[in-house]
Amino acid sequence: MGGNDKIELKAFSRTPGKGPARQLRMKGFIPAIVYGPKTEPVSFYIEQRDAVKYSSQKYENTIFSLSSDEKGLNGMQALKKTMDVHPVSRKPLHLEYYALDMTASVTVNVELNFVGKSQGEKDGGVFNAVRREIEIECLPTAIPEKFDVDISELNNGDALHVSDLKLGDVKIVTAPELTIATVSEVKEEVVDAEAAEAASQAALADPKAEEGEKKE
Repeated sequence: MGGNDKIELKAFSRTPGKGPARQLRMKGFIPAIVYGPKTEPVSFYIEQRDAVKYSSQKYENTIFSLSSDEKGLNGMQALKKTMDVHPVSRKPLHLEYYALDMTASVTVNVELNFVGKSQGEKDGGVFNAVRREIEIECLPTAIPEKFDVDISELNNGDALHVSDLKLGDVKIVTAPELTIATVSEVKEEVVDAEAAEAASQAALADPKAEEGEKKE
């Protein structure tokens, strides 16, 4: 989902602190905080099922519209920034959201979706995706879900760089010289049969080798 998709998220106000947060988790809720350039940090909590449901990468750039009885939270537009999870159970422990100014640009990471099959692969080479995301700057309402990157013209030995991307009017933040993908030839290890046979015969003719065998 991209920034043009909005999801209503039920938010409940809470008292900050480790003790209250622990109690919330025991009751099936996940503590969270929202902050932004024009918003003082506000603590709240959401239902655990919502935290799990929207934890996947496809919701990374989705705009959440907070719905709450708390006046300061209700109607706030926010992006999910981070989610702490339990190291063993992988259950959500805490969430951070970024309160958006819908008229100001934000910096986000967007997925690179490689399309097609490179000419190098058709010739027996191997395609390697070095970077699967790119950082851009745009308005919240213009965040794309992904960027399709055509790799069909890449030959063996070719490399695709950030500077090669054609993304229209989007401002790219990622350094232009960084490599996105490569196509390389598969180098087969060629064994010289005659050299291998000669080495084998030399080993058998080595007196030290024979002595070592007798000692064993």
